[in-house]
Amino acid sequence: MARAGVAGITTNGSNGEAVYLTREERKVVTRVTRSALDAAGFSKVPVMVGASDQSVRGTLELCRDAADAGGSAVLLMVPSFFKWAMDSPTIERYFTKVADASPLPIIIYNYPGAVAGIDLDSELLERLASHPNIIGTKFTCGNVGKLARVAGTVKPVSDVVAVSAGTPPYFAYAGIADFILPSVLVGGSGAIVGAANVFPRACVNVYNLAIQGRLEEARVAQQALAKADWSLTKRAVPGFKAILQKFHGYGGAPRQPMGALSEEAAKELCEEIQWMMDIENNLPDVA
Repeated sequence: MARAGVAGITTNGSNGEAVYLTREERKVVTRVTRSALDAAGFSKVPVMVGASDQSVRGTLELCRDAADAGGSAVLLMVPSFFKWAMDSPTIERYFTKVADASPLPIIIYNYPGAVAGIDLDSELLERLASHPNIIGTKFTCGNVGKLARVAGTVKPVSDVVAVSAGTPPYFAYAGIADFILPSVLVGGSGAIVGAANVFPRACVNVYNLAIQGRLEEARVAQQALAKADWSLTKRAVPGFKAILQKFHGYGGAPRQPMGALSEEAAKELCEEIQWMMDIENNLPDVA
């Protein structure tokens, strides 16, 4: 992935099955990832670490673990077990308290599908962006309009839109591979997407074409990536693991209780996605 040109690696995220890992396992995953990047000559590639928990105290423990394991930033979702308690002031208080004490900067992970439908609005994200230790948002809500509103107010880091000197760095990331191009055009900073585990060159290619202004090529590349990403998305983690096992020799089965794809379903997915793997394999590494 680093050779393909990705700007960073995320550990203990959704596709990393973090909710199934023990606290110690989470630390091991991040530590090994950091060590592998360093050993391969990619010491400047940052590692973002999922550190979500249901309480402020528990989240801060995971933030400290992430720092100790070599993480550069943490990725945090909204606590959602007690959904009824999570109104806007409570959510703002949660992120503020964590940001006040976290040893690492925070990227907010807005993923309604994983947190009982809680979807952070642009006004709340803009208020939270004023905290010096909250440095970005991952928009896995898929809402380009929301990303555009936040980008228009906060002025995130962008390879397309000029940002005034002295503006504190803030990052607005597409959270799904099917809107990398639109996010760049409205001032986004890039993308944090599961598809990069399988098609890293294709994801980097869409981004690079977009920032180079080669919009027709970017459109065609984005359409292809969106089609392939849907094949993965509708099979979720078991689909990612089946593809990785087939084409990269690792992946295995999800941790229980999540089930693996059947042999027949895995074969169907691999055949369905072969055309995109051909595109991926014909694209060059850029790092």
